[in-house]
Amino acid sequence: MYAQILGIRSPWKVAEVKLALAAGEVSVFVERDQTIPMTCPKCGATVPGYDTRQRKWRHLDTCQYKTMLVADVPRVQCPEHGVVTVEVPWAEPGSGFTALFEALVIDWLKEATISAVSRQMNLSWNAIDGIMVRAVARGLARRENEAPKHLGIDETSFRKRHDYVTVVSDQEQGHVLHVALGRNKKDLTDYYDSLSEEQKAGIESVSMDMWPAYINATLAKIPDASRKIAFDKFHVAKYLGEAVDKVRREEHKVLLKQDCKDLSGTKHVWLTNPVNMSDKQWRWFRDLRESSLKTARAWALKEAAMGLWHYVRRPWAVKAWKKWLAWAVRCRLQPMKKVAKTIKEHLWGILNAIILKVTNGPAESINSRIKTIKVRSRGFRNKERFRNAIYFHLGGLKLYPEGIMR
Repeated sequence: MYAQILGIRSPWKVAEVKLALAAGEVSVFVERDQTIPMTCPKCGATVPGYDTRQRKWRHLDTCQYKTMLVADVPRVQCPEHGVVTVEVPWAEPGSGFTALFEALVIDWLKEATISAVSRQMNLSWNAIDGIMVRAVARGLARRENEAPKHLGIDETSFRKRHDYVTVVSDQEQGHVLHVALGRNKKDLTDYYDSLSEEQKAGIESVSMDMWPAYINATLAKIPDASRKIAFDKFHVAKYLGEAVDKVRREEHKVLLKQDCKDLSGTKHVWLTNPVNMSDKQWRWFRDLRESSLKTARAWALKEAAMGLWHYVRRPWAVKAWKKWLAWAVRCRLQPMKKVAKTIKEHLWGILNAIILKVTNGPAESINSRIKTIKVRSRGFRNKERFRNAIYFHLGGLKLYPEGIMR
């Protein structure tokens, strides 16, 4: 029965099964046929044996009994590779668990945290983490030579105090392609250097925020990047929304000194899309936006900018944005003028986003899922484990040991 369950075949066989009721454990002893020649696991050459070492592997429980596989695993002496350990068919090299057991743990890890799986499987936290690390390493090694056309680049916080990692994703597949442990130019350059010239030439768009390190790395490594880098609507809206709120706060302070409370409790209404407002909110907001308040003028500027993303031809888009910029410069609202300067400097990338019809929405969605992973795990102690978790859950990797189908 165990030979069938484990898929054990010649030259291996199940020699004995022992049940220890008091310990609640089943031991399955596996032997190798000594008459069959041994080969080097690295080159496949027939080589003489060197010695044997007893190994144990945790297997799936048998009727709620902890089950262990036990075998004397030979080491062989290869003229080319030296003394190496023979591979066994039921487990991967370096693992203390059978492939079927690791597959079960991987299934659990997709649904729960390492700590929860550790309690469920009655294993140490480090043992479960080791299974995750091996799964990610397998998946990355198996990843085919992908040629993404539309990249998304975003940062996500590891901890507070501006500690970030860089996440590169495939906008079409929704998979994380690369996780760098910082957000400087080299972190992104390392990913681009891993691509072939053909892959880099095949990239049609790179959606990102206006972080200089990402811009400079992409301009340096991607052919014709100045026509492919896209600063999407989401980030432009964020900058404009922050400027409107700053105008509101400054004006609110002035009005309160005059015993005027027109802007009291209005913070969120200025930042809400009118399409999402209730009838009551809209009636209240209509009077505000038609008033002579400085905040109303700032809001009008923001809404006008949000209406400039429908163009299909670059010359018309350039004309419309230049008209908006001229209005923003004359508005006498310092926060809006500051944002207008930023938009003017990055207008080329905004125009690319409009013409290419790409957004950083998929990358933002991945960022949101990463935050869920972090919250569920109650944070991570180091960036390596954070990166592994991102690859495990969002990398689209083939995680299971060889021969295990899911």
